[in-house]
Amino acid sequence: MCGRTACSLAADNLRRACAYRDRRGQHRQPEWVRAERYQPSYNKGPQSSGPVLLSRRHLHQDADSSERVLMDMRWGLVPSWFKQDNPSKLQFNTSNCRSDTMLKKSSYKGALLKGKRCVVLADGFYEWQQQSGGKQPYFIYFPQTKDAMDKGTEGDEEGKGWRLLTMAGIFDCWEPPAGGEMLYTYTIITVDASKDVSFIHHRQVRAGKGMPAILDGDEAIRKWLDFAEVPTQEAIKLIQPTENIVFHPVSTFVNNVRNNTPECVAPIELGAKKEVKATPSNKVMLGWLKSSQEGSPQKKENDLPKWTSQFIHSASPKKTSADVLQQWLGKQGPPAAKKRKA
Repeated sequence: MCGRTACSLAADNLRRACAYRDRRGQHRQPEWVRAERYQPSYNKGPQSSGPVLLSRRHLHQDADSSERVLMDMRWGLVPSWFKQDNPSKLQFNTSNCRSDTMLKKSSYKGALLKGKRCVVLADGFYEWQQQSGGKQPYFIYFPQTKDAMDKGTEGDEEGKGWRLLTMAGIFDCWEPPAGGEMLYTYTIITVDASKDVSFIHHRQVRAGKGMPAILDGDEAIRKWLDFAEVPTQEAIKLIQPTENIVFHPVSTFVNNVRNNTPECVAPIELGAKKEVKATPSNKVMLGWLKSSQEGSPQKKENDLPKWTSQFIHSASPKKTSADVLQQWLGKQGPPAAKKRKA
């Protein structure tokens, strides 16, 4: 299942990272809807809000369904038919939706058949492996290439920098019975864990749970979002495990959802010390982390490091995506833990 994500890009950078081509082949960036509500975070949990992509036609009936908008929605779907006066009174967990039952459960079926499909955006997501000494968290994300990092330069309209993880979701819109502001919420669709992460997920798989359904590539994203052109039965064929992901262990610092700094995603070396090593090259970053934790928890958007501008990738073919992340955090720090085989 997916119980925690990170999405640290500032609103403008997130919009640029979601650049796409519409039905006419024109290069576009999705328009933000209520951008002021979006808050970057390295540690997002259910009931918090997060950014999603959806077709503009859901908001404007005469819009081209291939056009996309960005919206900040609450994680945990509240069905439109829910009759209570408070969405927190919903008696079941809707943060994740199993792909094999999403057309059977009333919480999701109605919204799905109406084409309310969305793409949940994140730098990556966290999963925990059960071990004898407790649970070890891992950060899971798309492989990052040198080309992708080089494209993140200012002035390159095609540049996307850090490749966002794009997860298939379902959204709905709930209106309070007594009237008031509409509440937009979403759920993340889950599938069986892929082979590469099965060693993390083996307990979840046996329990009938898995990992997020990841949409790999703009064509998959296009088909999932364009509900007017792609019917439900065709769209759900996109919902399947992907092997195109990498991961690295991170500190148990992320276990507390209140912790919200780059330390949450920083690679660690598994062993006696589960912490970011204080080498000369990353002492500056560690000092920033310490001062951030001692200061106000309400950090301004501009205070958060930006993936796009601060990831630096070496041309060495031996570098992995975890090394890209480690190099950003440590500025030529020690190499990150290598990808573990299942």
